[in-house]
Amino acid sequence: MKEMHDLQSPIETRQIGTATVQLPAPTAWPIVLAFGVTLVFAGLLTSASVTLLGAVLAVAGVIGWFRDVLPHEAHETVLVSDKVEPVVTTRPEVARVGWITDEVNRSWLPLEIYPVSAGIKGGLAGSVVMAILAIIYGIASKHGIWYPINLLAAGFFPTRVTTAGIAAFHWDSFLIAVAVHLITSLVVGLLYGAMLPMFPRRPILLGGFVGPILWSGLLYSTLGIVNPVLNQRIDWFWFVLSQLGFGIVAGIVVSRQERIHTWQHLPFALRAGMETTGAADNKNAEDRRP
Repeated sequence: MKEMHDLQSPIETRQIGTATVQLPAPTAWPIVLAFGVTLVFAGLLTSASVTLLGAVLAVAGVIGWFRDVLPHEAHETVLVSDKVEPVVTTRPEVARVGWITDEVNRSWLPLEIYPVSAGIKGGLAGSVVMAILAIIYGIASKHGIWYPINLLAAGFFPTRVTTAGIAAFHWDSFLIAVAVHLITSLVVGLLYGAMLPMFPRRPILLGGFVGPILWSGLLYSTLGIVNPVLNQRIDWFWFVLSQLGFGIVAGIVVSRQERIHTWQHLPFALRAGMETTGAADNKNAEDRRP
């Protein structure tokens, strides 16, 4: 009879009016086991003594945990009360705004973004200005217009290290320099299109000055590894000037493009491109927003 009473469920215990309930007893052995396994693997990178300590803790955790559940689960008796406590709140009643229908209370920023075409236009416009400033530098330095172009592709031709060799026209250097220049300009232009809506008050300050100065400093610290020849011969005044020219023009072109509304208030099915019933009405309402 005693064993039957020990195996009695918590519900049966309450029905006979004992005002107690049997709950699983708390145990710390799972934490000891987890800590021991962590030390075992940490010892693979540190020392064998850490692994040994972790193994001891893991074995102790396993033994202690199994002793809590075998041959019988460990329980503890907890007093319960049959009195139902009333739920009382002092919060005032909040008046609901009736004129808001489908709008959410908080919007994700930015509410409007530039299309991809804006970043492409800004990158192409900035690349033209940068190329013009580079040609002006080549003429002013008396090395010729091909000098800055070949410097951009100098990392691909390590044998061309003399001033005369870099200043001469090379069709392969020209093609590589044009490709590198266009790809880099388009990538930066797309970044401008994505970042400028986040700073709507000072787009030219961010795109024309802050951005170029930041990546000029980054290139100054890494150019010796990426392009050693360019790092030895670069004129940093003209380089920073060309970056500022690119940033200002790209920022102006991107900021003057028409923004489009984000679809953050539309259902996920519509944003994913799936045709759903009633979604077209929501999309049309979103497109008509001022």
